[in-house]
Amino acid sequence: MDPECARLLPALCDVLADPRQPVADDTCLEKLLDWFKAVTEAGSSLLLLQDHPCLVELLFHVLKPQDLSSRILSFVLRLAGIFAAQENCFQYLQQGELLPGLFGEPGPLGAAAWAAPSVRSGWIQGLHSLAQHPSALRFLADSGAVDTIFSLQGDPSLFVASAAGQLLVRVLDLALCGPAEGHISLQAWDWPACARKIVCHLEDCLRSEATPRVTQALHVLTTAFGHCHGLWTQGLWVQLSPLVARLLEKDPVPAPHALVDLLLSVARSSMLSSDPGLWETAAQTLSRLSPTQAGPLAAGILKLQDCPQALRIQAFGVLLQPLAFVLEATAQAPGMPGLLEGAAGDLMAVDTLPPSKSACVGLLCSALAHLELLQPLPQRPSPWPQAPLLAAVVAILRLCNGSAAPNSEAGGRLCAMLGGCVRVQRAALDFLGVLSQGLGPQELVTQVFAILLEYLVSPDSSPTVLKKAFQATLCWLLSSAAPPGCCDLEPYAQLVLGELLSVLRKRLCSPCWEVRDSGLEFLTQMTRHQGGQAGFRQALLASEVPELTRQLLQDPESYVRASAVAAVGQLSSWGLLAAPSSPEHAATPQKTPLEELLLVLTTDSEGFPRRAVMRVFTEWLRDGYADVAEDPERFVARVLQAASGDLDWEVRVQGLELALAFLEQLLGPCGPSAVAPPGALAQALQALCRVQLFEFAFRSLFDCDRPVAQKSCDLLLFLRAKAIPSSNSQEAGDGPDVTSVEAALRRWQAGEQGQPLGELAPEAVLAVLRSMDLEALQDTLAESSDHVERSPQSLLQDMLATVGVLGDNEADCY
Repeated sequence: MDPECARLLPALCDVLADPRQPVADDTCLEKLLDWFKAVTEAGSSLLLLQDHPCLVELLFHVLKPQDLSSRILSFVLRLAGIFAAQENCFQYLQQGELLPGLFGEPGPLGAAAWAAPSVRSGWIQGLHSLAQHPSALRFLADSGAVDTIFSLQGDPSLFVASAAGQLLVRVLDLALCGPAEGHISLQAWDWPACARKIVCHLEDCLRSEATPRVTQALHVLTTAFGHCHGLWTQGLWVQLSPLVARLLEKDPVPAPHALVDLLLSVARSSMLSSDPGLWETAAQTLSRLSPTQAGPLAAGILKLQDCPQALRIQAFGVLLQPLAFVLEATAQAPGMPGLLEGAAGDLMAVDTLPPSKSACVGLLCSALAHLELLQPLPQRPSPWPQAPLLAAVVAILRLCNGSAAPNSEAGGRLCAMLGGCVRVQRAALDFLGVLSQGLGPQELVTQVFAILLEYLVSPDSSPTVLKKAFQATLCWLLSSAAPPGCCDLEPYAQLVLGELLSVLRKRLCSPCWEVRDSGLEFLTQMTRHQGGQAGFRQALLASEVPELTRQLLQDPESYVRASAVAAVGQLSSWGLLAAPSSPEHAATPQKTPLEELLLVLTTDSEGFPRRAVMRVFTEWLRDGYADVAEDPERFVARVLQAASGDLDWEVRVQGLELALAFLEQLLGPCGPSAVAPPGALAQALQALCRVQLFEFAFRSLFDCDRPVAQKSCDLLLFLRAKAIPSSNSQEAGDGPDVTSVEAALRRWQAGEQGQPLGELAPEAVLAVLRSMDLEALQDTLAESSDHVERSPQSLLQDMLATVGVLGDNEADCY
């Protein structure tokens, strides 16, 4: 322990033991526990207590009748558990009867303080910490603590109840693991007494008619099979699996969600997944639970690598059932094979509807979400019913927007329940976008584009639904450029594109800023992927979309201006930002995109658009954008001048990113043998001096925002790696005089940023780079900004200062 902390510790223990002193807040107590845990993990708890008897006095002080706060009592219980985790320290504390006093009936168990949930939680956490060795196991068995843990499983505090279940698992693992683990019988009745007692308790809970008790047992088993991997888990499952299976005979099945969690935990365990009885129980569970309850189990089964094929087919049928209902209720595609054919063997007759709107919506959203996650997985069911799934999702979207015309009673009820439901629309559009990764018949793909256009055109579509519709449309348009012979959709996609750009033009004029923003994001992504395609270029240039995008650089909403910047950047990169041809613009000289974005960078009052400009400029520089490539030095100088004075630290970081891109263009990428040749280095250094990159980088090195300083340090280290090896032949005494430069840097480091660095010669730059310990600075910057304040010494000082034990000058008030 640090000497200063050792000096402060007795005073802190006195404060904690004094009920008259203000109680330290929970955050300080948690930090104090973390510190003690780190100290004991690094050394001996016994030596710690022997060297600092004030800690033992604090533990004993809690046993005296007094009015201690529940927070302090909870803290001491947890602290005692941390110390007793080492067996020699446990035995030392046992000699003074301290542990029975803290964790047995004489202590909090028999006092009024037990009514506080924090004390019960501290008691559990203390026992969890000390349950690390055989002595602790004997203590738990002899002290009656296990019975108390049983009762705490039903605690009104969910945190206490959950912690009690976790402690039972810890005790089981402690009793059955260790040197004798290989000799542990798979028969639970041959286990140690403490383990048998817990297993009997779990059996009683599973036989109980009270659902909360069943739930408690299932939670304990789920934790055990999920976190413990000893041989004893096989014996536990053999002993209790018949009782788990018997739960399915009850009507209704108790604790269905907890049962699903348990079965998935067992199925994922390498020790247990080979049990055939597990898969039989899982199949019965899928049959007994409702589709909503069984959905998570079905999805979990389908994500497993090894699973019986029959069970996979059954699980897939559970997920498909709600969509099969939709297809049947709306009488979709009478010639199309049923959705469940091949998935469950026979076409499932769906003649029941979920009883309420919320149940119906929840079931559909759950099924769509599970299928969306399943579609990209290599272990997804095969064959994958792409066409029926497309038809079902299109039908759901039509039911939601009211364009479906069902001719059955079930279809009419579906229309009433799903009409205008944003939640289902979002889930369906998400899944529709994922389905673009597969193939489909031309007729269905036509329907997909038609329903997407309906949603994009409809004034009833909410902004969030419109965003999802744009995203799904982008997925389908990009997938339409498939290789020949693989459902080539290019001709139809080209026809859709004209209508789509017309819709986009209207959406860019929407009074709702979220809609304008979504439209710009779609345009940016579409241009990024299709900007070189002749059909897309022709359609876009024939529309008003590029000019509207340009106008949105002056949008009143900063998010929209930022998205407009990104869109203008992409359009310009592909040469798609043509000058307006209207007569009123003929006499006005049109600014270039570069000039417009520079204007945004220097005049916009919000940070989002300026950050977007910097990202575009960096991309332009790396990609060789024409207006930049004409005179890259002038471009970089103008941008760095604007970025260096920006108040937004992210803009300054982006400025350094652009400077790094410029360095890489001049000197090549960094690498183990990528030292620049002397001739190229001299020219590059002169160019860097002309654009005043060094002044920006050196000033950023002492920026008050740490990310800026870190980025600058990385840039200068990159430059030094390129430059110094080819110049280190110069003798130290022959270097240029850099006294004035170093003096200016010291003033900047002290916070005096006003004085410019002045004109720098390349030789002076190299000399400064040689003299700076950039690696040490990088290490310093890598530390968290509050590393001093988070130190144990600072914590102890602050806690003592709170109660006035320290003078003001000793407190580390940050």
